[in-house]
Amino acid sequence: MKNLTQILTLFLLVAISTSAQQEKGIIGTDNWLNSWTEFKPNKVNYEEPTQILTGDISSDTKLYKKDIYLLSGSVFVTDSTTLTIEPGTVIIGDFKTNGSLTITNGSKIIAEGLETDPIVFTSNKSVKKEGDWGGLIILGDAPINKYGNGSSINYGLRPSSNKNISYGGDNTKSNSGILKYVRIEYAGKRTRDGYFSGLTLAGVGNETTIENIMVSYSKGNSFNILGGEVNLTKMVSYRSNSNDYKFNYGTQAKISNSLAIRSPYVSGGKGSRCMHIASYDKKEDVDFSKKSTFVTAKNLTLVNISNDLASDISVGLVKEALYIDNDTSFHIDKSVISGFNPAVILDNRIEINGESLDKIKFSEMYFNNCKGNIFTKNNPNNEDLENWYGNSAFFNVYSKGPDSETFIDSGNSKRPDYRLRINKIIASNDDSKN
Repeated sequence: MKNLTQILTLFLLVAISTSAQQEKGIIGTDNWLNSWTEFKPNKVNYEEPTQILTGDISSDTKLYKKDIYLLSGSVFVTDSTTLTIEPGTVIIGDFKTNGSLTITNGSKIIAEGLETDPIVFTSNKSVKKEGDWGGLIILGDAPINKYGNGSSINYGLRPSSNKNISYGGDNTKSNSGILKYVRIEYAGKRTRDGYFSGLTLAGVGNETTIENIMVSYSKGNSFNILGGEVNLTKMVSYRSNSNDYKFNYGTQAKISNSLAIRSPYVSGGKGSRCMHIASYDKKEDVDFSKKSTFVTAKNLTLVNISNDLASDISVGLVKEALYIDNDTSFHIDKSVISGFNPAVILDNRIEINGESLDKIKFSEMYFNNCKGNIFTKNNPNNEDLENWYGNSAFFNVYSKGPDSETFIDSGNSKRPDYRLRINKIIASNDDSKN
């Protein structure tokens, strides 16, 4: 009996170890997309606003679930003020006035929704579309890599003072508050100064909590991270017209257990992908004595949903999932990239040698149904990169399989499940806290 117990224990240890090797892409003992997400936001109707938010909020304020709030024009939380938002509260961005909400440097937002009662930012139009309103902007005093200690955002905002659009400093532990169980829908309005993003984090520090955020149908980037030091967990970008996640200006970021779902019928035709990793827009703006952008990613699922992938690729509707610019570092492991053309493009200024590729790591990846894996921009010969990343030491896997066989239940229109299924083994160990 004792020997039998020992054998069973050994068998379970081996089984657990084998299962752990399958844990690629988003993970969780349950489908954590349940309850708080919404994949058909155009089917949800909200009541008319009962309260209007406008101008500067300069004293501590709380928003309540019992009211519906309208963001009229550029709304700023200023003067080291805290804006608290009750779970279940609905905040509507006004289409006519480019409604937006900016948490200024030194102020805080406490938007801590619940899994069963998320906080929702959405459009006030009866027929909602991408770019109906501005977006949510959070500014902090964590480092950026531009000359000087600060910069400013624009997007056509109308601040009462320039300090209300300024960000950056030297405080890596900057705390801009809590965002948890929050949905942001139909943001990203276009202005003369460009596109808003669904959620902009500029100079935000690592004491800020950012978890369980879903950005849907954004005309601009879903998540736009400008400098700072951020930890992102359980992010969802759904059908963005631009980039799902963009990191720039010296961002030091960790992103884990997060999802991007693209559609070739929604995404912009040029310069939009799941992730864009950059250190600058203009090289002359950057102080190279400061840290360049460094993103560490783990357990991501980046998927392109297409009715006819081969046809959509042939007519140019499908682009790469990842674009990695020069002078950046990017490490990604245990992640899934499925349905792109190709999976990854490296900027052509990146030299293909050991020193450069040590800064760009792909390990324990699952590349599925992509037309090519990792290429340098404008270079059809990727033999060196295939040899490097195809080395068995990286444990990368390459496959061709339909979504129905790759994911647990990607076809469920209301509550899809994008956890990976390989050989009937579900990726189920939620180690995001490790």
